[in-house]
Amino acid sequence: MGKGKEAVIVVSALAFAWLAIELALKPFLHNTRSSIDPARDPDDVTQPHPPREEEDLDDVTQPHPSKEEEE
Repeated sequence: MGKGKEAVIVVSALAFAWLAIELALKPFLHNTRSSIDPARDPDDVTQPHPPREEEDLDDVTQPHPSKEEEE
């Protein structure tokens, strides 16, 4: 029965700490939660990134001109 009682005490302490934090930061949390736009969820990616153009890839594969001059 000792481990069960210990588990109940730990869970109760965690619940009390969570409630204390919620009550202490209630104005801040309320303002923050109300300012979140539910229509703009960053986890919902509907469009993949556009494919890169070939000229962009050419710029990446070519060495920088100033590095050629140094050698």
